[in-house]
Amino acid sequence: MDNLTSLLYELIKLPKETEWLEFKRSYADYDEIGEYISALSNSATYHDKNNAYLIWGVDDETHKIVGTDFNFTSAKVGNEELENWLRHLLSDNANFSVHVFEIDNMRVIMLVIYAAVYKTVRFKNIDYIRVGSYKKQLKDYPAIEVQLWQKISGAVIEELYAKQELGFTEALSLLDYSQYFDLTETTMPGSMDEILHYLIEDRIIAKQDNGLYAVTNMGALLFAKNFSSFPGIARKYMRIIQYKGISKIDTIREEEHKKGYASGFEELIKYVEGLLPKSEEINGALRSSKSAYPSLAIRELVANSLIHQDLSLTGAGPTVEIFSNRIEITNPGTLLVEVDRIIDNPPRSRNEMMASLMRRTHLCEERGVGWDRIALSCELHHLPTPRIDVYSDSTKVTLFAQIPYRDLPIKEKKWTCYMHACLKHVNGEQMTNASLRERFDIPDHNKSLVSRLITATIDAGLIKLQDPSTAPRYYCYVPFWG
Repeated sequence: MDNLTSLLYELIKLPKETEWLEFKRSYADYDEIGEYISALSNSATYHDKNNAYLIWGVDDETHKIVGTDFNFTSAKVGNEELENWLRHLLSDNANFSVHVFEIDNMRVIMLVIYAAVYKTVRFKNIDYIRVGSYKKQLKDYPAIEVQLWQKISGAVIEELYAKQELGFTEALSLLDYSQYFDLTETTMPGSMDEILHYLIEDRIIAKQDNGLYAVTNMGALLFAKNFSSFPGIARKYMRIIQYKGISKIDTIREEEHKKGYASGFEELIKYVEGLLPKSEEINGALRSSKSAYPSLAIRELVANSLIHQDLSLTGAGPTVEIFSNRIEITNPGTLLVEVDRIIDNPPRSRNEMMASLMRRTHLCEERGVGWDRIALSCELHHLPTPRIDVYSDSTKVTLFAQIPYRDLPIKEKKWTCYMHACLKHVNGEQMTNASLRERFDIPDHNKSLVSRLITATIDAGLIKLQDPSTAPRYYCYVPFWG
């Protein structure tokens, strides 16, 4: 609250409204609020600001604090709350937080509007921009539009501020910074100045021009004690949902994991694995439990969903959904490579800074072998290769429990066959009928089952004979791109 008050006092010192600042007394046209969010967000990016502000309770001429009768939090459009209505009509990269506080018994409402990233922010499919203190449609200013897109294309979302105007001790109090030193295997310095040096160098904290500090998006995402402390990334926490049976009808439990991805990763994995079905194995006098899913695959898939999500899609975060026969792991954003070439394509990271730091903490890798490890671990457990479904703004990976070959859908059989061929090829080997029988744990006398699957996978254009001129008993198969 003190920081909001201090921020307001700094803003009212400005001689006039700017392209990233709008004052109002109590007037509130709901459509116009949406247009202002679009205009101010785009203008913040255009003018190299992390945030813009729409404030009720300040006179726009004198900049005197006068209080407001407008109540943003209780306002409704029809039966829908104003905030939800706005978020539905704004583009999915629009991000803002609402703050209501009092100064000298006068109520002030401050919308902190985050700069546009990845694309322009739109309201009702129209882009707006501020020209001076006026709100205009962006299409009417083509020169500004070109320059704005140039800035958007060069923006690094991890470096933007998740929370700013903080004292150093306050910034540290929001982060589990000791985990940064533990995970990077760095001895924690004895002085606060040295701690600050490391965190600034790794762009976890940034020093502002006014001498205060900001926690960056990357710092908050990786080391937040609680995502709720950072409005800009508050919805990026991991949700874990366990269902009864194979559908979403009956929910057993739902957990919101709001710790930073790096500092809370081991706790997150432990929680997820604790919900998975297990079977008991007895070796002599020893009894042990075995998970239905390989731990390595779980770790890699969860890490991928965190690191490779599209951070510009602010309304959703990664999700793990556990059913009796499968696990679905979903993250905002589409794949950066073609699904069919996920094995052999060079590695690409959507959030390169965050991926690099996660690699240094040994929680992920950037060598492009993550999917290879996932597919291989499923092979060793005789599980189907996880399915990848790409939607317009999200990616879902489904990890299946063990399914008898006869009950496995033909689509999953062909995908597993193709991935087996890919793994063999990138390791300098070739798939054979025998290797595929071993992959599916099929007895030798059922080799005709595998022969039919190989033919179906060839017909689907996923694999091909390495050398069609060789005798059938020596047939080997490679991916279609091999």
